[in-house]
Amino acid sequence: MTISTTLPIPNIPASTFPKVVIVGAGFAGLKLARKLIKKEFQVILLDKNNYHQFQPLFYQVATAGLEPSAISFPLRKIFHHAKNVIFRMAEVKYFDADQKRLVTDIGHIDYDYLVLAMGGDTNYFGSKNIEYYAAPMKTVSEALYIRNKVISNYERAINIEKVENRKYLMNVVIVGGGPTGVELAGAMAELRNTILPKDYPELSFANMKVVLIEGGPELLGPMSTEAKSHALKYLEELGVEVLLNSRVLDYDGQIVTLNGDVFLETQTLLWAAGIKPNKIDGLSVDHYAPNGRIYVDSQSQVKDCPGVYALGDISLLIEEKYPKGHPQVAQVALQQAENLAINLIALQKGKPLKPFQYKDLGSMATIGKKRAVVDLPYLKFQGLFAWLTWLFVHLMAILGVKNRLFVFLNWSWNYLSFDPSLRLLIKPKYVRESERKELIEER
Repeated sequence: MTISTTLPIPNIPASTFPKVVIVGAGFAGLKLARKLIKKEFQVILLDKNNYHQFQPLFYQVATAGLEPSAISFPLRKIFHHAKNVIFRMAEVKYFDADQKRLVTDIGHIDYDYLVLAMGGDTNYFGSKNIEYYAAPMKTVSEALYIRNKVISNYERAINIEKVENRKYLMNVVIVGGGPTGVELAGAMAELRNTILPKDYPELSFANMKVVLIEGGPELLGPMSTEAKSHALKYLEELGVEVLLNSRVLDYDGQIVTLNGDVFLETQTLLWAAGIKPNKIDGLSVDHYAPNGRIYVDSQSQVKDCPGVYALGDISLLIEEKYPKGHPQVAQVALQQAENLAINLIALQKGKPLKPFQYKDLGSMATIGKKRAVVDLPYLKFQGLFAWLTWLFVHLMAILGVKNRLFVFLNWSWNYLSFDPSLRLLIKPKYVRESERKELIEER
């Protein structure tokens, strides 16, 4: 048993209500906190950022379609009128199930119920070179980094005289044929086809490749055959080079090495190939599946750990229909959070608990302007209507009327003019060591 020697988190008011501590303000954590507003609980929401990030639209930040603030929402604003919900920006260190205590970098807090909803991070499958040189897209900051990197590469390429020396700066290679990779590839191709030639008329964009690499035989693995075939067709119409059954073996910052002795030259490798659950100290090895997810029961409680729950990407509930667990998508996280809220209220009232049952509401992906694929439980469609459906669903899912208005106006302007105005190169003061080395070599 670990004994905490930290001081309590300050300014947490005393309460006679049971204390629910939620780690992570992603889809699951935020949904649970909102469901418990005005209920007989004291809710402590912890996150390392003070805002909620709408992950499905990260790729639009990366491709200059939206500004970061349009898909980020301040957590404190959400709970302005929720007297029983307290937010603290903190990073968790570990928890002690025996003491019912969670330790963070700002102090410890005791809980009655602990909910782990930390989400996932990028999975590089053990490759240190890829982790060092590739650009992931799991946060708003990383999406903004990609935007800066792409624009910076073209500002550098325009000052290089020989065409063959520009190619590695102009090419974009995306790894991962799921919805994120497909949507990112489509957006990058449209930038190349329509926008960048106007910004950089001195460059020949026939020399720019947009390559999408997928390790399996098809794109959009869990979706229907119709969605997969249409997505491939749409990408090819946009000029994306799609490599299926291809695996990235290594990347040195300029050369991507694939199986079959295939080599691609790029300084922009965008990694959308995998997810690994974030972890917290306090659980034993037996609590984790081989893929790093936490075993939970049908009420989302961590097995053999009373009062501790796991939601979203980090949880693993094995059922006959889902022998490998539920998909790591937002709908699962939201439904788990809603079910847990019902069960926490039932626990306090001594009522029976409700087992979690996932209802698949469908899936969708957009591949550029007026192209999308939608799979609903009883209906599948593609093309313009699918694209309009995708726009409506994502617009309604964004938090806040102001954010929805900004996104709608951006999308409307981009549709009418097809000239997004957010191609700003905002350089951070800190430069990654790999890029510092490249700049020195160029000089």
